[in-house]
Amino acid sequence: MNKPEVEFTDIETVPVTPCAGTVAELTERILAADPDSGTATRILYFAPGCDTTPNGVQIHDFWEEVYILNGSITDTRLGQTFTAGMYAVRPPGMPHGPWTSTEGAQTYEVRYPAS
Repeated sequence: MNKPEVEFTDIETVPVTPCAGTVAELTERILAADPDSGTATRILYFAPGCDTTPNGVQIHDFWEEVYILNGSITDTRLGQTFTAGMYAVRPPGMPHGPWTSTEGAQTYEVRYPAS
């Protein structure tokens, strides 16, 4: 896992970019990443009214840790809403989402390879 060295920096200087998929209301700020290993740290932004249903259920081959910084997100498959201060660890292959967010939300996420 060879992310670049980054000293304390204002994350507002890091661009916000569209996420993969077709949902314009879902964007991300990649804070650090290693494209070779897939390791990444990001802030994920759900704009108010965001609905990731077009992206479907997410299943990936990496570990993902997620902490909700503010707002709330609802996993429509589970029918559960998760709020600021909640934390999840998702092993490779764990289905999650799609998500909706009425008020909007921001999450802090760390991704790393399965092996």
